[in-house]
Amino acid sequence: MTRLMAVLFSIISTSLMGIGVIVALTTGNDTLQPILIGAAVGFLAAIPVSWYIAKQLV
Repeated sequence: MTRLMAVLFSIISTSLMGIGVIVALTTGNDTLQPILIGAAVGFLAAIPVSWYIAKQLV
């Protein structure tokens, strides 16, 4: 399940990081810090999401 989670994480993390960056930009925060925070939140949120999806697939 760990290998499946790693594969899913690579896809899910980029998607959630992109969503975080888009949210930061659409709310008017166009400096570096809010963009990095949005990307970091997406990265951290991808860990439990990919674990949950891998668990459901196995």
